[in-house]
Amino acid sequence: MTVEAALKKLVQKHPVIGFWQCYHRLRKTGHSWNHKRVRRVYRNMNLNVRRKAKYRLPERVKHKLGVATGINQSWSIDFMSDTLKDGRSFRLFNVIDDFNRESLAIEADTSLPSLRVQRVLEKLLLQRGKPANIRCDNGPEFIARSLQQWCQKHHITLQYIQPGKPMQNAYIERKNGSMRRELLNAYLFTSLSEVRIMTEEWRKDYNHYRPHKALRYMTPVEYREICEQINEKRVSIFGVALSTPASGNHLKIEAMPVVDNADGQHNFFKQKTLILNLPK
Repeated sequence: MTVEAALKKLVQKHPVIGFWQCYHRLRKTGHSWNHKRVRRVYRNMNLNVRRKAKYRLPERVKHKLGVATGINQSWSIDFMSDTLKDGRSFRLFNVIDDFNRESLAIEADTSLPSLRVQRVLEKLLLQRGKPANIRCDNGPEFIARSLQQWCQKHHITLQYIQPGKPMQNAYIERKNGSMRRELLNAYLFTSLSEVRIMTEEWRKDYNHYRPHKALRYMTPVEYREICEQINEKRVSIFGVALSTPASGNHLKIEAMPVVDNADGQHNFFKQKTLILNLPK
């Protein structure tokens, strides 16, 4: 038997094996051809297995967790997974505002690719305005080039956490834990429509009625309304807002301070209290 015939017979039975697999298989069947001869014939027969080149993404800058000092300064996004009663899996896409921990959206479906993430964010931009930053992990939907291009188009900074450090996305991880305990682990869901109805009810309760320890036991909506009152009063007294909305001038947003410790947030609370107590 010739080398050509032996290789042809081998690749017909194993079409995806490469050269070295072919060579060692031929040697084990008793053929004494050396690897140079087999390789030459293998190449002449165009049997090289084409391998898909690994797509290398550009290095992403990792950002540590900071304390936002204004509405729409920083949003956090993340995914959760669960199963229906019949065993089918579904995913949840969550978006919160880091400043007042307000749950902006919970999207539920069996598949949530990057384009679906962009549609949810587009809807939020129309409803709430544009954030300066979006914080996320390194999931495939978030590192997709389409999402990065979408953020560049809207002048939004995409902030990635370091791999294996979910504490750098602690705001939404904390919210995910509450949702897991209070909703996903507490109920059995029979359909996606039921999941969507119950998650929306939970989101409204979370924003309007659930007190948050980090917000001094105020709800996210109460906290946002108080901050808006503070800004109005500060403008009327000092002519300057306490924090610039992120939907305004992007250059001003980037210059806004982000506090890296709890002391900064404590001083922020003190400043709010002083402004609220000022005479009209």
